[in-house]
Amino acid sequence: MDPIRIAIIGIGKIARDQHVPAIRGNSAFSLAATVSPHDAGLDGVPHHASLDELLEQGPAVDAVALCTPPQVRYDLAAQALAKGIHVFLEKPPGATLAEVAALSARADKVGASLFAAWHSRFAAGVAPARAWLAERRIDKVSIIWREDVRVWHPGQAWIWQPGGLGVFDPGINALSIATHILPRPFFLKDATLVLPENRAAPIAADMLFRDTAGAEIHMDLDWRQTGPQSWDIIVETDAGPLKLSHGGAVLSLPSGTEHGEDIEYAGLYSRFATLIRGGRSDVDTDPLRLVADAFLRGKRETTDAFHD
Repeated sequence: MDPIRIAIIGIGKIARDQHVPAIRGNSAFSLAATVSPHDAGLDGVPHHASLDELLEQGPAVDAVALCTPPQVRYDLAAQALAKGIHVFLEKPPGATLAEVAALSARADKVGASLFAAWHSRFAAGVAPARAWLAERRIDKVSIIWREDVRVWHPGQAWIWQPGGLGVFDPGINALSIATHILPRPFFLKDATLVLPENRAAPIAADMLFRDTAGAEIHMDLDWRQTGPQSWDIIVETDAGPLKLSHGGAVLSLPSGTEHGEDIEYAGLYSRFATLIRGGRSDVDTDPLRLVADAFLRGKRETTDAFHD
């Protein structure tokens, strides 16, 4: 079977650090091209300044991975789908829920695969955590997701603009795990979003959810963390506590602790290949819906100006 010819659109940090190695490590794909108006691309790989240029001049591609900021992703995805090209959406899948729904409908219409790729769901501890929790009573959940924005997103102005999500850019990773491992749906009850006086998106958030059986889920997000970073989910159950740490890579159960390898993007591309070969899509918007609810219902507080 011939490999799937894929182009990466948007050659920033996440593309270079994660997408390129994952594609090159998966024999189901061949990296056919890159696209960016601001980057020279990769040695030995055809590069174009725009998707229009790629589609007009080649090489031919079967799929694209969109690693651009979410605010500009809809038009690129719609353009690719119109050509019957399969589309991988980096998280978050779009700037709004409505545009993701429109893309999903378009993909179904043209018979192309659309993949809303939540990389944290493929962390080593997530699948066993989901299986362990399936038969447990959930009493309480605590999510602590604190990191240093200057380390992970230096100088990225788009992330502070409307649609860029602010601290929910990393926070949505935690929600992608929680919506996947917890056995019941949950919804927002209260939220406080903290916005720097010079930014349009929050630098911190405190959120309270409740699942359909009444269990409370508290979420603490902060982009001002220095020193060790915190990416932890603790679930109190009738069989004792479960803890996912290091973004889901380490699972601690009453019976012991398991450490996993970094397999997130390898898992994503394995899933994308399976979807393409099977003629299916995977577009889960639950994590983005919870973020949208935070902006819809959350109270705003203003804090000191933030500068990189």
